[in-house]
Amino acid sequence: MEKKQFQAESKRLLEMMINSIYTQKEIFLRELISNASDAIDKIYYKALTDESLVFDKDSYYIKVIADKKNRTLTIRDTGIGMTKEELENHLGVIAKSGSLAFKKENETKDGHAIIGQFGVGFYSAFMVADVVTVISKALNGDSAYKWESSGADGYTIEPCEKETVGTDVILKIKENTEEESFDEFLEEYRLRAIIKKYSDFIRYPIKMDVTGRRLKEGSDNEYEEYQEEQRINSMVPIWRKNKSELTDEDYENFYAEKHYGFDKPLAHVHINADGAVSYQAILFIPESIPFDYYTREYEKGLELYANGVLIMNKCADLLPDHFSFVKGMVDSESLSLNISREMLQHDRQLKLIAKNIASKIKSQLQSLLKNEREKYEQFYKSFGRQLKFGVYSDFGSHKDVLQDLLMFYSSKEKKLVTLDEYVARMPEEQKYIYYASGESNERIEKLPQTELVAEKGYEILYFTDDIDEFAIKMLQKYKDKEFRSVSSGDLGIEADDSQSADEAENSENKELFDYMTSLLAGKVKKVKASRRLKSHPVCLSTEGEVTIEMEKILNAMPNNPNVKADKVLEINVQHDVFQSLKDAYEKDKEKLNLYTALLYNQALLIEGLPVEDPVEFTNDICKIMV
Repeated sequence: MEKKQFQAESKRLLEMMINSIYTQKEIFLRELISNASDAIDKIYYKALTDESLVFDKDSYYIKVIADKKNRTLTIRDTGIGMTKEELENHLGVIAKSGSLAFKKENETKDGHAIIGQFGVGFYSAFMVADVVTVISKALNGDSAYKWESSGADGYTIEPCEKETVGTDVILKIKENTEEESFDEFLEEYRLRAIIKKYSDFIRYPIKMDVTGRRLKEGSDNEYEEYQEEQRINSMVPIWRKNKSELTDEDYENFYAEKHYGFDKPLAHVHINADGAVSYQAILFIPESIPFDYYTREYEKGLELYANGVLIMNKCADLLPDHFSFVKGMVDSESLSLNISREMLQHDRQLKLIAKNIASKIKSQLQSLLKNEREKYEQFYKSFGRQLKFGVYSDFGSHKDVLQDLLMFYSSKEKKLVTLDEYVARMPEEQKYIYYASGESNERIEKLPQTELVAEKGYEILYFTDDIDEFAIKMLQKYKDKEFRSVSSGDLGIEADDSQSADEAENSENKELFDYMTSLLAGKVKKVKASRRLKSHPVCLSTEGEVTIEMEKILNAMPNNPNVKADKVLEINVQHDVFQSLKDAYEKDKEKLNLYTALLYNQALLIEGLPVEDPVEFTNDICKIMV
């Protein structure tokens, strides 16, 4: 019997395969089962045009047989089988897929699609087997043939006996090494787990002899083991069923079975797209945030199937970062995969699916916001921060997609509101969308800077997330209305006469304010009269793009960039404290120095900024008490 050599390219590829193109050795079973499914599909295709063939689906199956004693694993199918020539052509030349050629010759639109367009899959068997034997008898063939190979050295083909049409792929499983255990691929529980993971939705039954326990006949407490043949796979995936057949409970059960989360999903989207690219998908909006969601360890992505066979556990390319909380799966026949099936080629089809999925997610979130507000707010409390990151990231390229999904706490409504709701309530004369930043709603409520805006009856949005201001700076405006911080130098509220009064106050007290500014040199840009303050004596405002909250956030980062806001100390000239400042300026500069330091430190405390010298601050307080 002559040993034949693989072609040179095939030999090199086989050596790569054995040393592993695939990331996990368990993949071999997925590949061999997919090939077996293809072989049955081929009989189905032939039956469509050959009247002498009757396709009785109950007669076709795949069986996985583990023999621990002889260390063999057999994958048996009742498919179309292979002739001697086909064994030679399909198994002697790696990456030449008989399934792909067959598919091109027998295209049909009835939903039966052949998986095996990746000709290298069969050779993944050599990752776990010392010897691979293929015994096959072709449909309408007179003889059976045996193909056998120990790897890159070559293969043999010879006649053999086989009564039924179909193929047996027999793997002589490798012995364990110090580094790796191959015994697992002979264990019933492990094989079942691999089949359920990757091949649960193969359309033909995948059978195994499963071990059970039962009471011995005539005994009350003595058990015996027995074996019975069982179907391991569920065969019909939920996403291929009509939506009208499915209930919310069906989707929730699927969510739990796939271990997408321990919670119940707030909503689901079931997509069945047939166009430029065909695919099915089920997407879930989770209720609760995963414990590691905002960590580097969190992996986004959807499960990806190719015609019902799991290809990737987490396909990150199918989800934009701002929707990374979405769980679910996509099944498509249209995607191009590389040699190992585990890496997608970045092609047009993938981008089309990803674009469509992003659009569907946004539509579902908008629907929740409009029709099930309580559910949306529950979602937003978990994942709203991620939407804000999405507005800020990639230089604001997603802001138009996300702006209508944002919510902030409202000073008037005392609850979360959308930007659209805020703008719809704005009085005609109101120029800006006002916001205030702070550590909590309670802290913001007490900020002196909110007094003037609140007195005018204008609504204020409360920003308590560290990303809020950065996102809004990127957004810049909403429906042509600019955002303006209550701490901003220009609130757009003061009438002309108020501005004139401000100028007069600043002019009249220029020497006092200049003196206080010199005392606070390097700490504030200037000291000036305030019109925003009503009951409070002092506050800090800012000039420029960097606000005080942004300064706090940036300087809390590990690589402290030491960014500083241009602070302005504003004094309420209507407050009794101001008269004390004027008197001190005229009569007691030392007291004025003390008052200036105290007011500055009070303003810092109001903003939640650290007092630069706590000991000096407490000593200053003691000085005014004696």
